[in-house]
Amino acid sequence: MPSIVGPIKINSVDGGVINFGDSFYLSPKSASKTAAGSGSFNTGDFHSVNSGISATNSIDPDAVDQVVSGNA
Repeated sequence: MPSIVGPIKINSVDGGVINFGDSFYLSPKSASKTAAGSGSFNTGDFHSVNSGISATNSIDPDAVDQVVSGNA
């Protein structure tokens, strides 16, 4: 069904999807990879992290992990 959308102000879009009215198919296009050592993504107020020796391998032998450009 058609929809009527009134005045809209968008200050910023950071990797999200904006949908106005009807939609049949939404397909966001993005891919990312993060390499981090032990204890890197801890959140909260108080931490006690004892990781000893930690090594993170950030070498990626694959040419492509997730194809984004071919998605239509």
